[in-house]
Amino acid sequence: MDKLLTLTALRRVIQLTAFVFFVYGAMIFATFYTGDKLTQSLPALSCAYDQSGGDFCALIPLQHQMDHRVSSIFTQGEKVLPALMGTLITLGTVAVLILILNKAFCGWLCPLGFFQETIGMIGTKLGLTQMGTLSRETITKIRPIKWFIFLFLVLILPLLTGIGFLGHEWGNPYCSICPSRIMTTAMTGDMSQVYISQANWGYFALSLIADLLFGLMIALALFVRAPFCRICPILPMQTLFKKIGLLRLVKNGSSSCESCGNCVKACPMDIYEIQESAENKNITHADCTLCGRCIEFCPHDGVMNFKYGPVTILSSSKEGFKKRTKIDKWWRG
Repeated sequence: MDKLLTLTALRRVIQLTAFVFFVYGAMIFATFYTGDKLTQSLPALSCAYDQSGGDFCALIPLQHQMDHRVSSIFTQGEKVLPALMGTLITLGTVAVLILILNKAFCGWLCPLGFFQETIGMIGTKLGLTQMGTLSRETITKIRPIKWFIFLFLVLILPLLTGIGFLGHEWGNPYCSICPSRIMTTAMTGDMSQVYISQANWGYFALSLIADLLFGLMIALALFVRAPFCRICPILPMQTLFKKIGLLRLVKNGSSSCESCGNCVKACPMDIYEIQESAENKNITHADCTLCGRCIEFCPHDGVMNFKYGPVTILSSSKEGFKKRTKIDKWWRG
């Protein structure tokens, strides 16, 4: 049994527990759960459209605050500080959560991330050819997309809506296309979020994009690792605070690292930078989800590490690498 006790196995258990809480939390914990969400500023994709959910992500209040509060600076002459107070509270809550777990909210707690990994495991067991590490050129082209989505769909378009330049449908455009909205509601038996709106061209376009994006994500997840995570706007928001996070990926490859590239092959986000030489350096990249696979698949003692503050809580090792490699071969058949 101990052969199956790996970091990934532990992560799967925590992901499943988090999935149940964030999708069904208000239902399961109704006896003592007040009905309010846990934080309403989660730095992971969990949706407010899921009425049974235990929490929802910070992108929802950020869009609403841009639309209804920050825009009042321009439309009603509202004072800056009161108009920004809601946004500052949301970002402050995100900062506290990032301080505690940093980007592990993606790799360990995000319901949509777990959903994609589950689809990927199904694809593997169905014998579908899995796409390996994407090329540097492809990664370079994909990375700016998440920043574009964060800046325009989460901040700029909702602000322009509040000022009056755009119609109401652009008040929360990211939520309108987010795959988490369809996935989490469908998981509770609510299929009302799968639709094509005919209210006007804007609603039509957003609803069409949402359905297509959700279907594309499922299709890609069968053979590509973490397809939506690569463009998720949660990552840019986390990046704003990642330097204060106590949990970090630290590389100490002064003499042992042979730049074998195993860490990059194991990384679901294809972060090439982690194979570069580094000595006791925080290498938590903007795209990193702190899943820890690079630690599991590093064949050298003490090169890749999880540190919480000054304390090392997990290090790569030769024995761990051998064990993890055997399990991976067994799983893939």
